[in-house]
Amino acid sequence: MQIHLAKSAGFCFGVRRAIKIARDLAAECPRGYMLGDLVHNETVIREMEAAGLRKIKRLKPARALPGSARGRTAKEPRRPTLLLRAHGAARRTSALARRYGYTVVDATCPMVHEIHRIVRACDLEGRRIIVIGDRRHEEVLGICGQIARRSVVVDPAASVPWRALRRVRRAAVVVQSTQNLDGVLPLVEQLRARITDLKFFNTICNPTRMKQAEIKKLPLENDAMLIIGSRSSANTKRLYEISRKLNARTYWIQSPQELSARWFKGVRALGVTAGASTPEATTQAVIARVRALT
Repeated sequence: MQIHLAKSAGFCFGVRRAIKIARDLAAECPRGYMLGDLVHNETVIREMEAAGLRKIKRLKPARALPGSARGRTAKEPRRPTLLLRAHGAARRTSALARRYGYTVVDATCPMVHEIHRIVRACDLEGRRIIVIGDRRHEEVLGICGQIARRSVVVDPAASVPWRALRRVRRAAVVVQSTQNLDGVLPLVEQLRARITDLKFFNTICNPTRMKQAEIKKLPLENDAMLIIGSRSSANTKRLYEISRKLNARTYWIQSPQELSARWFKGVRALGVTAGASTPEATTQAVIARVRALT
């Protein structure tokens, strides 16, 4: 059986950058904390925790953290360091962290920062901000949190919230960086038909576009497809959805242990890709397991 690995499989620039920042922080700072998951991959998070970074689900005053006050050693810094994830965060999150006594290190992907910049600029123009993306995703929440005025989120999995837009005449549309453009453009056309003055910014990032361009070809060129990545990864989910529509023998896994030998019965060519937060070691372990099974 031939195995064809996508050229774009695995870490994107933003994830690789965030992991380097986290590793450097873990090596230099004994009191480093991650606010939520740095990236959406359990293996990476375990690696960061093993390196010494501690994950917190919500902000709390620095004095309430482990290692504070009497528990802190003489060598430890007075101010703990908070690492902001690659998906970005609301402006109030950074402000609150500093007020609580943290030193803030920002690992937000530069391409997500560009979306933040666009949103702030368009808000100053008096435009209502519309974000096309997964309503509860951290990146979308961070984008909406760049401005004081409430943004309107259009989730491709739901209907357009026209009631929230009924009086909007000037708007700007940005897109969660890992969305599928094929699903975004019809929504933009619906919005253009109702909103007189609308600016559209295609903020889907280049790594996502490359991955999606490949996943529109690989399923047609192979008998079966493997998509590797966390169930919490939005970009991996999108790769699976696109592939599944083109090839019914598409399987989404997180680790080699999930593979089943029956998936490869009669398969002569297998396509493989991995989400932007999936380590290369995981992908290679999956491929090795596939070879062992076949």
